[in-house]
Amino acid sequence: MTARIVLLVTSPRLPAGLLTSAAWDAVRSAPVLAGAESELTRAVRTAGAEVSVVTEGATQALLDAAATHGGAVWLAGPAGDETLARELGLRLAREPGLAELELMYGSWDPPGARLLDAVEVMDRLASPGGDPWKRAQTHRSLAGFLLEECYEAYDAISADDTDALREELGDVLLQVLLHARLAEDLPDGKSWTVDDVAGTLVDKMVRRNPHVFSGEPAGSIEEIEANWERIKRAEKTRESVLDGIALSQPALALAAKILDR
Repeated sequence: MTARIVLLVTSPRLPAGLLTSAAWDAVRSAPVLAGAESELTRAVRTAGAEVSVVTEGATQALLDAAATHGGAVWLAGPAGDETLARELGLRLAREPGLAELELMYGSWDPPGARLLDAVEVMDRLASPGGDPWKRAQTHRSLAGFLLEECYEAYDAISADDTDALREELGDVLLQVLLHARLAEDLPDGKSWTVDDVAGTLVDKMVRRNPHVFSGEPAGSIEEIEANWERIKRAEKTRESVLDGIALSQPALALAAKILDR
């Protein structure tokens, strides 16, 4: 029976032990090797499997383990260990019959996973040793940039340029992330994080869409809009019909909003 070598690839954005059942079956049924110690190697050991760290000659070590035990598993690093995969693939192509090579995904990135990358990059930029310009900003100094990026996104929408819109929305997101990161350094009692921003948004979306989350009848689009406004009024105590209108918006937009109210 031909030996089996599994290259196990996992998402670096998920907890190390959050693997598929097939991945756990693989690491429990064959010798496990890795190129370095990591959260994943520790999680696999905690689950009862042995993991050997190989810093040199990984290709030969995998072939030897597979030949001895009928199979072997390689825990790929965050970059996927492409060099090892290429070397192993070429070796098996030259010497068919040594082993069968299988790529297995032990976990996948969930939707929105790259947002975690964006948060991590912004944290590095706005932390000591990062970008001095970003660290020197305040909410007030960034206010004009937020408006500018929103207008550029609006222009992309007006031009029906979806590629430009994708980029401009990224610039808007940059402003959101930077404001949230700066807010982490506010005095005690006033600080908040990007998770607080997301959590507030999630709670609001759930409250204001009871036809989706609470089983209420959806009705027409007009009824949904009216229900949204009713819930919004109940959430916010306003003494004037003008409360809640952004007074800094352009004059024509401000006048239209006031007339709408």
